[in-house]
Amino acid sequence: MSLAAFLTAHRHDGIVLVRIEGTTGSTPREAGASMAVTAYAIAGTIGGGQLEFHCIDLARHMLSEGAPDQILDIPLGPQMGQCCGGRVRVSLKHCSAPEAAILAAREKAETAARPSILVFGAGHTGRALAKALAALPFTVTLIDDRDDVMSGLPPAVTCIRMADPVDAVAHAPAKAAFVVLSHSHALDYRLAETALARGDAAYVGMIGSATKRARFEASFLRSGGRRETLARLTCPIGGSDVDDKRPEVIAALTTAELVRCLLGRREPARRRKARHESAA
Repeated sequence: MSLAAFLTAHRHDGIVLVRIEGTTGSTPREAGASMAVTAYAIAGTIGGGQLEFHCIDLARHMLSEGAPDQILDIPLGPQMGQCCGGRVRVSLKHCSAPEAAILAAREKAETAARPSILVFGAGHTGRALAKALAALPFTVTLIDDRDDVMSGLPPAVTCIRMADPVDAVAHAPAKAAFVVLSHSHALDYRLAETALARGDAAYVGMIGSATKRARFEASFLRSGGRRETLARLTCPIGGSDVDDKRPEVIAALTTAELVRCLLGRREPARRRKARHESAA
């Protein structure tokens, strides 16, 4: 359950919002991570372990005793016995109805800003990938040209049946990720070519082998594509260091690839420039 849904469901209960306000060193969660606590339920996480247990106990004490809001400054090693060794600043605040509404609106805005992933092909691997991505902070759309392959998927996955899935590429948001694994090699080629031609894709991946990639590259270059554009294509998806080709394994590897691509740390421009200058 999302934090917003939890706050709505428990709007008549006492709620304490626990939030990481700042961190120093290595910590289980980043600043901004939040958790809602009632007398009998919780939603969200600030990292688990002794820190979370301690904060839950304090939040429930606040609810049962009517204790005031508080701010904690906790060294994780000495005080919590957690080996990550960093330090966290944690706020515990009684959550009023107006504050819950603000939090729900903020979560809605954050959800709308999530990276968009379009998965083309609702076969075994496409469905496994959509299921793996559904629980992550992405907007996931599964697209196929068949009528009978879209059932049984999580509600978080938007399923679209299109006569020509290539049309979805043109209407995708900027910096979307495109994962191509349809039932047709010819359709795969058209989808990958169109996604690469956009020039703004965060990721373009196509299922296949080294042979399939070589054939696609030859076709792409014959049709006027530029060789440097091919560097933006990931094929095979999920890497080539694991030989297991079960759909769920390919889906897991591709999910990890997408998380690193779309949610990975971005090196500050100043540091990147300095590194390139030192390498030169």
